[in-house]
Amino acid sequence: MTTPRGFRDRADDSLLTLLGDVPELIRNLVIAEIDAAKAWLQKTAKDAGVGTGWIVGALFVLFWSVPVLGTFIIAGLSSWWPVWLSALVVFIVMLLITALLALLGVLRFRRLARAQNPVQSIVQDVKEVRDEL
Repeated sequence: MTTPRGFRDRADDSLLTLLGDVPELIRNLVIAEIDAAKAWLQKTAKDAGVGTGWIVGALFVLFWSVPVLGTFIIAGLSSWWPVWLSALVVFIVMLLITALLALLGVLRFRRLARAQNPVQSIVQDVKEVRDEL
């Protein structure tokens, strides 16, 4: 007898028959879980790719916005100073900002290099346990 969904009614099966079907059921479950993980990974990869494209587009627009801002600042300063002096001041300020950001980045990388790697911590713990034994 089958159910409306096409599954066989297992109410009359013996315990040994049901236990004999367990390996196949586990195999089917593992295959279904792997297929679900593959589908999730494909969807996630597609979403990540599209999101990356949008971020790259935003960075492209931002890249071309920086010179426009510089031109705007130079034009504003040129109402008080000559254009060459305004451009020089903006250039020097940008160099100072670049140097500051690079210094902050170098300091962060130095701090990163000083931090203990978790793998090194585990190795050190294993050595200490072996020394105690």
